[in-house]
Amino acid sequence: MKLRFITLALTFLLVVSCKKKEASAVTSFYDTQLFKDVQLAAIFKDSKTFVDLVPKAHFLELEANYLEAKKAEGFNLENFVEDNFEDRSMKALEFETDTTKTMYEHIALMWDKLTRGPDSVIPNSSRIALPYKYVVPGGRFQEIYYWDSYFTMEGLLADGREDLAKGMVDNFSFLIDSIGFIPNGTRNYYKSRSQPPYYALMVDALCSNDRKQLVDYLPQLQKEYDFWTNGLESVDSGEVAVHVIKINNNTHLNRFWDTDYTPRPEAYKEDLHLADGQENDSLKKLLFNHLRSAAASGWDFSSRWFGEKGDFRTTETAAILPVDLNCLLYFMENLIAEAAMISGDQGHGKAFQEKAAQRKEAIQKYFWNVDEGFYFDYNFEDNTTASELTLAGVFPLYFNIADENQAKLVSEKIKSTFLKDGGLVTTLEHSGQQWDAPNGWAPLQWIAVKGLLNYGFEEDAVEIIHRWLALNEKVYKNTGKMMEKYNVEDLSLLSGGGEYETQDGFGWTNGVAVGFKKILEDLEKQNQ
Repeated sequence: MKLRFITLALTFLLVVSCKKKEASAVTSFYDTQLFKDVQLAAIFKDSKTFVDLVPKAHFLELEANYLEAKKAEGFNLENFVEDNFEDRSMKALEFETDTTKTMYEHIALMWDKLTRGPDSVIPNSSRIALPYKYVVPGGRFQEIYYWDSYFTMEGLLADGREDLAKGMVDNFSFLIDSIGFIPNGTRNYYKSRSQPPYYALMVDALCSNDRKQLVDYLPQLQKEYDFWTNGLESVDSGEVAVHVIKINNNTHLNRFWDTDYTPRPEAYKEDLHLADGQENDSLKKLLFNHLRSAAASGWDFSSRWFGEKGDFRTTETAAILPVDLNCLLYFMENLIAEAAMISGDQGHGKAFQEKAAQRKEAIQKYFWNVDEGFYFDYNFEDNTTASELTLAGVFPLYFNIADENQAKLVSEKIKSTFLKDGGLVTTLEHSGQQWDAPNGWAPLQWIAVKGLLNYGFEEDAVEIIHRWLALNEKVYKNTGKMMEKYNVEDLSLLSGGGEYETQDGFGWTNGVAVGFKKILEDLEKQNQ
């Protein structure tokens, strides 16, 4: 009897243990067989569509129902999805094309059409609910995105929409306080990574007329900085920790990084397909992480991250110290210093002034290429400077890091190499990726123009503005829409490349167009 009791007890413990192991293998919807089967079956044209649908039940219940239902003869996966998921996403952008309105009148009307929130919490939804109103990019992007929002916000401020601009900043403050950082976008599948840290620029723009307001955002600025420098104190010189590598005992630089090593849920099929050629699972996982890290950069995807020319499968983003990221963090360090000084904490302010000075020195040392007269990324694993010219090299001008001679050389390279009929091309490579030639993107036009103006290259800056806005106007006249990106080399074509079709809306394009219009008006007043 005693032996039988022991046997039964051991059997019970074994069953419980197996169930725990089985449960631990499925910790989210993205681990389920249902998710994998739907994405691989390509039921939806865009892989993002499925992850944005709302399950009608908890994912474990849906998984169990699916595994049982698929055994039945004549089972139809598409019908199962239709019965068990619903589209609770915010209403996609709808408007009637009206080219009798000017492009700027159209943009002014679009702000409200692109406005969402405050959000209600929807059970089982992938959406991260936000407490204040915000502007989405448009098209397939019906949630807020991190770095898009800064350029959108510049347009809002230029258009007198301070209410929406403040809501954007306060939403990001909420994310920092509730999650610990600002995710790529407000979906739970983005919570393994952030994006280029523009929060400091957003706060700076919002507080431009009253610097005392910076103090209100100092706690969140500090938390954002701590996220990007997490682990720095525990590593030795030459070692990397999460987003940061210690160059020497006093200096550090940053990289883009994602915490996960699996295919992105919103591009599951595409990532698996790309990794098919890898020799083993370890290399596949490493590629998945590099792809995710590229998504964290905002440049997803670009030959900028390729280890070998022309080969997407050699993407190695996490091994690269990007010049643009480190310039953004230099600005954050300076803004924290300013806010701390205003708050009366002189010691904290001076400490961050020193951090900024050290980073500036490192940027000049590791990213400036004397022979090329331009700024490049740096591969810390190979200890080599990147060879590819990209518009990321203009960021040191935007943040006044370059000296006068460096700025002159960069301006010459922009004019001779990057300037095309429709504005500035992103890179010189025609790889088929969307962050390469022939595409131009609004945020990079803004960074380049403002950077050139910082050093007095007004004629060159104005030429870029005119070419870019002329292209925006041409496409608007033909389509009644503002696009996510543009073909700046062949003005008869729209942009292309990447994982999805060109989107319209479009938050940051609208913002930069309005911002450029204001720059031209201000320059005209100054030159009268």
